[in-house]
Amino acid sequence: MRSMFCSVTLCSEAKAMTDHEEYEEISSEEVDRVVEALDHLIELVQSENIKHYLEEAASSIYYLVYEDESEDSGATLDHAA
Repeated sequence: MRSMFCSVTLCSEAKAMTDHEEYEEISSEEVDRVVEALDHLIELVQSENIKHYLEEAASSIYYLVYEDESEDSGATLDHAA
């Protein structure tokens, strides 16, 4: 599996901590680890409300890196048709 990096705009809390930086590089390996940990946590939680929030968090984190890749593959499929 190849390593991917994505530059994302920092959230307002992170901007406050680092006045000079506006973007952060995030590796696909880190995203994969965090999403896997959240998925494991989702399996352990009983509350449907908490599960929902954890699933949203996992999805948001996943798309920090993989959103562009899925859009690119969709565009490739559109051009092939």
